[in-house]
Amino acid sequence: MADSDWNSGADTSGEIVFTNVRILDATGEYPYSGEVTVKGNRISRVSRGGSRFGGGQYGGATVIDGMGATLMPGMIDAHLHLSWNNAPGIDPIQMMELEEHMLVTMEMAKLVLDAGFTSGRGAAAAKPRLDVVAKRFINEGRYPGPRYLAAGPEITTVGGLGDAAPSHIPHEGLNLGLVVSGPEEVRRTVRQLIKIGVDSIKLNLSGEAITGMGAEETPMSEEEVAMACAEARCRNKVISAHARSSGSVKQCIRHGIQNIYHASFADEESLDMLEAVKDKHFVAPGIAWLINTARHAEEWGIVPGSPLSMEYERELEMCVDTMKKMHKRGIRVCIGGDYGFAWTPQGTNAKDVQTFVDMLGFSPMEAIQAATKYGGEIMCMEHELGMIKEGYLADLLLVDGDPISDVSILQEQKRLLAIMKDGKFHKAPKTGEQRRRLTA
Repeated sequence: MADSDWNSGADTSGEIVFTNVRILDATGEYPYSGEVTVKGNRISRVSRGGSRFGGGQYGGATVIDGMGATLMPGMIDAHLHLSWNNAPGIDPIQMMELEEHMLVTMEMAKLVLDAGFTSGRGAAAAKPRLDVVAKRFINEGRYPGPRYLAAGPEITTVGGLGDAAPSHIPHEGLNLGLVVSGPEEVRRTVRQLIKIGVDSIKLNLSGEAITGMGAEETPMSEEEVAMACAEARCRNKVISAHARSSGSVKQCIRHGIQNIYHASFADEESLDMLEAVKDKHFVAPGIAWLINTARHAEEWGIVPGSPLSMEYERELEMCVDTMKKMHKRGIRVCIGGDYGFAWTPQGTNAKDVQTFVDMLGFSPMEAIQAATKYGGEIMCMEHELGMIKEGYLADLLLVDGDPISDVSILQEQKRLLAIMKDGKFHKAPKTGEQRRRLTA
């Protein structure tokens, strides 16, 4: 098979057989030798045992010799902001001109797919239609990007996280969020977002230290939260929340908000409440944001040891403790690090997998499942995405090495020998001889 036989996004409507691979199916079973057959955009057969094929064409199928590499599901980011454009702060994101912002959003989509993330759930868009348009153009095959569920801007309260306009110059164009006050304004805003085509509604239920509003504050009223959830549910939309404070986590549980982002300061009462309904919720802590803002953002003005840095160190300590408790309680914790700032750049998303192992007490298998199996569930595609099973969507990575032995290899793009999304190669596999040169 010559390299020229493959093109990214080429038609792969015939059968493709991955042979001589170790299958990491993300069910929790240890990787095993076998073969995986893809037909169209689905996995049609998973078989155990040695290779039946010797390469080349076989009965109309194209055979790819994995040479002992690991075949695993594509990774899934549960907290993805494609319109966060690796900028050095919030202001450059929200102030970017719309036309440039749309193009940059598509650049970010490719970076994420290049990193092995074949799916992602949008956690908020910087402008109303950025996610919606990005999703459509990705689905139409016009631009490369992950399978995506679109969000709109975050809904926030007057003076809350996302209301960035100075108090003496009120101007909604300066805001990253959609500012509301009272249930009826919430109702109209949710309906407007649904009208433009979002898949989920995001509420800002707590603050954020970098904005000057404390992470442990909980500004949105019960009536406002209830209205947002009622309006979203009647149109079958998922609800997500920025919820760092313990009070905001409790609001998520009381109102059935599926996706809880952050939850660093959840107290024991919150954990008890969440454990009782753990099959209804997901938590994505966004821990990369905490680590990098506290420790690796000096170049952008956040100096380690400064008051802001220390506030994030304090939250990081709380987050680590809280996520360990959640993990032990069987609460589904997903990867997704709030990537998209200069110090948390898009394309480094797989760092979360290693962080879950190094800091949160996950085994390598559990961390990989947080990036695959649970990702399929938070995408609301738990019966067809996130594992290697017959009938599942063919979103696959061919990895040079064993991620169970060393999860850090998932961060090395040269180790991602092939990236397949929806049965088509975004990154084509190389010939055996080229593989030997790569790994020599």
